[in-house]
Amino acid sequence: MLKVGIIGAGRIGKVHITSISTRVKDASIKTVADPFMNDETAQWAKGMGVEHVTKDYKEIIDDPEIDAVLICSSTDTHSPISVEAIKAGKHVFCEKPIDHDIDKIQAVIDALKGTNLKYMVGFNRRFDHNFEAVQAAVAAGKIGRPEIIKITSRDPEPPSPEYVKVSGGMFLDMTIHDFDMVRFLAGCDAEEVYVQAANLVDPAIGEAGDVDTAVITLKMENGAIAVIDNCRKAVYGYDQRAEVFGSEGMVAVTNDSASSAVISNAQGVTGEKPLFFFLERYMDAYGKEVTEFINAIVNDTDTPLGVEDGLKPVLMGLAAKKSVKEHRPVKISEIMG
Repeated sequence: MLKVGIIGAGRIGKVHITSISTRVKDASIKTVADPFMNDETAQWAKGMGVEHVTKDYKEIIDDPEIDAVLICSSTDTHSPISVEAIKAGKHVFCEKPIDHDIDKIQAVIDALKGTNLKYMVGFNRRFDHNFEAVQAAVAAGKIGRPEIIKITSRDPEPPSPEYVKVSGGMFLDMTIHDFDMVRFLAGCDAEEVYVQAANLVDPAIGEAGDVDTAVITLKMENGAIAVIDNCRKAVYGYDQRAEVFGSEGMVAVTNDSASSAVISNAQGVTGEKPLFFFLERYMDAYGKEVTEFINAIVNDTDTPLGVEDGLKPVLMGLAAKKSVKEHRPVKISEIMG
């Protein structure tokens, strides 16, 4: 039985605590660490089977009984804690992004060299049943050669301006999932990024130095053209759709909803709104991704996403920011250089 430590007991930390406690057979949680640990969270964690809680994550790093660490703390801590955990000989699951700084991500890559440790980045949407089905159809050649990829990703409500200031901006906070999804569905990397962006939702987001609405086009290595449209506010709920059009057909998925019931009467034809936000939509995907991480350790296989999969969406996000600033297409090679 693997012993796991979880660093960060906020919203996403609780998701992983729940997943490991309720659906992962080969792991148990020894310690949860959070600098803001309070009695309520501690009691909840122990009710989920956690052996020990603390405010000091170093207890996890220094514990020889803990085999793997899940990093669910604030973004600015992801890369330094990753390096600490690797140097302590622990497998690492790190929530996205590893960092906003390429050099700091490179430090994690360097720390992994020469080790047999597993490192997985938390891009949970790859494990959503809808997007898995799209990728499987493309990979099986059912639609021929991918030519156009479309991703719609719109949040139900905007974040606070205070969050925007520390998030890294929309492209490194929100769109980063879509950059990963484009790579997942295309089966290759992007070569070039071009963005048209605006502030149409909340002027305060613009005052905080960010955008809230964008259309992003990408040239992929396999020749396909990808289009991502993002908005921080969709009044009808969490809008998560994808389509891949190819030389021999098309595959597309729409939103999940509470039911597929459609009411048709004299007033019109109506159905359910999409599930409200990411916890409702992706809870099962979170469980599947952490299960895959534990399975990779137990069976000594590759993780579905490695450290390079954490780097490349950040390169795409930085290219998107540069495109907005300079009003031009930006090649990924410019950012790598």
